This record gives sequence, C-alpha cells and structure tokens, in this order.
Amino acid sequence: MSVQFSGWEVVDDGASFPGVELQPSQKPQNRGVYTMYHGTSVASARIIIANGFKQSSGGMLGRGVYVNHVVFKLHVRVGRVKRIDKDNHPMQFTWSTQGYDTAWVPPNCGLKAVRSGLEEDCVFDPKRVKVVGILEASQTPKDSGVYTMFHGTSVANARLIIANGFQQSPGGMLGKGVYVSRDKKKAERYPLKNDPSNRVVLELRVRVGRVKRIDIDNHPMQYTWSTQGYDTAWVPPNCGMKAVPSGLEEDCVFDPKRVKVTKPVNKSYDIRAIMSSWI
Repeated sequence: MSVQFSGWEVVDDGASFPGVELQPSQKPQNRGVYTMYHGTSVASARIIIANGFKQSSGGMLGRGVYVNHVVFKLHVRVGRVKRIDKDNHPMQFTWSTQGYDTAWVPPNCGLKAVRSGLEEDCVFDPKRVKVVGILEASQTPKDSGVYTMFHGTSVANARLIIANGFQQSPGGMLGKGVYVSRDKKKAERYPLKNDPSNRVVLELRVRVGRVKRIDIDNHPMQYTWSTQGYDTAWVPPNCGMKAVPSGLEEDCVFDPKRVKVTKPVNKSYDIRAIMSSWI
C-alpha cells in the first residue's frame, strides 16, 4: 500500500548521522523521518483522519493517493529510498517489490508526468505516514484574521525591510501591495533569479483585514480589489491561474502597515547577523 505526497523538511534523520537538514532537491536519507505534505479533498480529509490513508488504484509511481485541495502536514518514516529521475525508469512501478519503502522523484528532473517540476514521492506502506496537522495555506483566510506568512527576498532587501518596514511593490499579478504567502515553500523560491545563498525568507505577522478571493485568470477584480473595500487578495493553491505556475498560494496585502516581520526563518540568518553585515 502506498501514499503520494510532496514537499518536505527534515524532522529527525535516523540514517548516517543525526541533524541532517535537506533542501527540496536533496535525496531523503534512508530511515529518515520527515515532515511532508499531502493534498486531498475536504471529504477525503475527513475519511483519512478517521481511518488513515488508503491506496489509489494507480499513478505515475504505481499505487498511491493522488488528490488535492486540503493539504495535510505529515510525519513520514521514509525507510529505504529509491530515486526515480527519468521517464520509463526500469523501477518506476516496481521499486516496492525490490526492497524499497519510498520512491522519490527529484525536482526539475524532466519527467513528463511532473509538469510542475516539483518533487514527488510515494511511500508504499501507509503506516509510515501520520497526519500531524492541516496546512493553513489550503484554507481560505478569514476576514480580520491574523496569520503567520512568509516573504522571500534578497539579503540586501531583507536589511531594508527589517530597518524600515515593507514598501508596496509597484505592481504584480494582483496589483500594488506586499506579496506574501502562508506557504513557506512559495517564499523560498524568491527572488526567482537569485542564487539560493542570496535568498532570505522572512516570517511575518499579517493582519489580513477584508479578503478577496482571486481564483481565475482575468478575474474582474484582479487589479481593483483594493479600490473596492478589500485589504488582501488571496490566490488559493492549485486554482489554475497561469500567473502562478507553481500552484502555490499567493497573497497580496495592500497596506504595508498590516505586515510585520517577526524573524528570518533561514537557519543561516538571524536579524542581528543580517543587520551587522550591512555595508
């Protein structure tokens, strides 16, 4: 039996040595325990919480669970891991019969079945997968709510933001505002053209105010929501908008005063380190 999921950060590595932290492009260590994510429908989420995971009848890595809309946060014991990184891999559907517990498709490996380029994983035994929470980014932000969100930027811009606060971007897919997301994976991608060593993810406290859902291309309020009584525009994950090819959640907050930095989340940075390196 198998479970399909994607996205991880290390919780505990029981393999070669403890404390290993993986980037999304790094292979999970054999016998490691990771935080991962699984998307499903609301109805299926209720069944999973009550009864645990079940197999699907098939998929790009064989039998597993392939669904969307609600995103579970999981603890996964990956066991022995097999890398599947090309079309028609000789073990694409048979890895579980050859001593492996998990199949891993690395990001941007060129498999036609993974158009997004994001990593994909399949765990054979559902007992290795435990639900520990629901990812907030898959749920509609409530009006007047206060949320933890994330913003990816360069080291230089992080210094300016920490010192002076956010400024409105002059434009973007949702018009003027501060672009943020409750999905840390989204923020980690930015700035898109920067080397990873020049990226900082800031953790934020965001007062969303009144929220407008923008979930289709050419939405009539895509650029005008802020003039019609809304404080935040929300693009839900996997809504199909062409401007969000990653399928990850996007938010735009019109008033920068609604966004407050709480800390950088990169382990290699803290606020004092960023500010002390100012030249």
